[in-house]
Amino acid sequence: MNRRFLGQWAFIIFTAVAFTSAAHAADEAPEALIKRLSSDVLETIKADKDMRSGDIAKIVALVDGKIMPHVNFQRMTASAVGPGWRQASPAQQKRLQDEFKILLVRTYSGALSQVSDQTIFIKPTRAGKDDAELLVRTEVRGTGDPIQLDYRLEKTPGEGAGWKIYNLNVLGVWLVETYRSQFAQEINAGGVDGLIAKLAERNKSNASKG
Repeated sequence: MNRRFLGQWAFIIFTAVAFTSAAHAADEAPEALIKRLSSDVLETIKADKDMRSGDIAKIVALVDGKIMPHVNFQRMTASAVGPGWRQASPAQQKRLQDEFKILLVRTYSGALSQVSDQTIFIKPTRAGKDDAELLVRTEVRGTGDPIQLDYRLEKTPGEGAGWKIYNLNVLGVWLVETYRSQFAQEINAGGVDGLIAKLAERNKSNASKG
């Protein structure tokens, strides 16, 4: 099973996990949240002809409205950028977040046309009641080999409280760490502005293709 296909499935389940309101998510255990929401959203995607046919506008709206409120995206971007994040100005950090978000949306948008008969299974989670961070392990089963998908989540206090995703593992490969190695090369070659320029260039190229 190739990496591109796995990445597409990562986005599908990533979407499923995030498809909820913050108030509801705050009251639910993370593994129960992932199980219920994954099942609900997989069925929603199966029933949506536009998303199955790759409607980019609909996909972007889904991500903006449903995913981002339930992801610590600043932490994800900072972790992916690595030490270069601390060198970046607030304006550069905002550009990095904006371009990284577009990259993820465009990279995995084709996954929404791949849904057929898949279901998600949650593996046992070991966590204490006071844990602020934990790992939830899942497996997507359907036609073909099962796909391992693991999530690192953190519990956030205050307004918008609840469990939020900050990293995703596909068959032993963590998303943030994968991008970190790529981004480090760009920063070494051209600094933070160089990375921003490369991300913008890649996003522009991806947009022209879809």
